[in-house]
Amino acid sequence: MNGGQDLGGMHGFGAIAPEPDEPVFHADWEKRVFALAMAMGFTGAWTLDGSRAARESLPPGEYLRASYYMIWLRALEGQLADLGLAQPEEVARGTPDLPAVPIARVLTADILAPRFRAGFPSDRPAPAPARFSVGAAVTMRNIHPSGHTRLPRYVRGRRGRIEAVHGAFVLPDTNAHGRGENPDWLYTVGFAAPELWGEEADPNGRVTVAAFERYVLPTAAA
Repeated sequence: MNGGQDLGGMHGFGAIAPEPDEPVFHADWEKRVFALAMAMGFTGAWTLDGSRAARESLPPGEYLRASYYMIWLRALEGQLADLGLAQPEEVARGTPDLPAVPIARVLTADILAPRFRAGFPSDRPAPAPARFSVGAAVTMRNIHPSGHTRLPRYVRGRRGRIEAVHGAFVLPDTNAHGRGENPDWLYTVGFAAPELWGEEADPNGRVTVAAFERYVLPTAAA
């Protein structure tokens, strides 16, 4: 999926202005959106990858105009409507039209702290030995799937090297769409800046990405 969020290497979006000592939330409504998203994710109605896919599937104009947590809110409203949990009219009024739809789990105050303190690990047993090792020369696959992917557009078809092997993790490409976890090996792949941005890039610059094994080919086979 080539979405509005995949902006690596693109110009024209203004300067990046980091905030010294930036707060976690800039307004109280952001806290509420975060809490709603965590509570709904806990129900099991969708996966973490499904939430990310929903945010990245927003229309590019809407995505680029919205703030970080407004993107979360718009995606959450869409997920609720798609699954029949709450329609836009109900959300706007703050009252339901129909009885609540049954859900698998409810996040309550007594389990909140221990559950989130334990985290939500996505590492899994490896289905097979890793295909690549540190130092291997690789080329990223040039794919443009219609569904969710974590392969950045700007590295597709580019040559790099494996810098780290992290183990097997849930594959977002399938998990986002309810097609199973399908654990896959995860690597850090490093690229020279000129390989990505051309001859005018900093010759000493480097970019690294986290890449699943199915995104990667041996350079000789590319």
